[in-house]
Amino acid sequence: MKQVLDIRGIDFGYSPDALLYNDFSLSLNAGEIKAIVGPSGAGKSTLFELILGHLRPRNGTIEAGRVAMVFQDPYSSFHPSYTLYNQIRDVAPMDGMEAYMETMQLERALLHKYPHELSGGQLQRCSILRALLMKPDLLLLDEPTSALDNVTQLDVMQMLIKMLGEMGMLLITHEIDLARWCADTIIKIGAE
Repeated sequence: MKQVLDIRGIDFGYSPDALLYNDFSLSLNAGEIKAIVGPSGAGKSTLFELILGHLRPRNGTIEAGRVAMVFQDPYSSFHPSYTLYNQIRDVAPMDGMEAYMETMQLERALLHKYPHELSGGQLQRCSILRALLMKPDLLLLDEPTSALDNVTQLDVMQMLIKMLGEMGMLLITHEIDLARWCADTIIKIGAE
């Protein structure tokens, strides 16, 4: 099985006296979903910043394949004055777009609208579309369904699970029931 993420023995903290991660290791293979759960401030989003290379660990190594990310708030992940189509085309090849759109029940006309013209559920699906078109090895999901109603949340997670294939997914969530339902492994960080 293809490994898409390999974190070995990292140490990281914003202050030398308080490490969020001390000798932390994690690996993820294609076809797997692992969930990171923990309270606010425990370092869940910091882990994604480390994986993306926006932060550097004090010790240890992080190796990842091609990475794409789906953010918690879809409205802040798109520029308000450009159509969705232009924003997606700027960062990803459009190969396979029609098939993804059909799976996600998105009409093509939606892509020619501005972010504020879509519902939160539609916009989050466009955010996922953009991430999938980037053909990642590793998909980082930061509370991707927290702003959605329960029915839309279930639809989005079922769709993502169907698309695992050659990629692995790392999910941040506060919702332990969601993690239990979809993840192969749950990693708890910070004090509960």
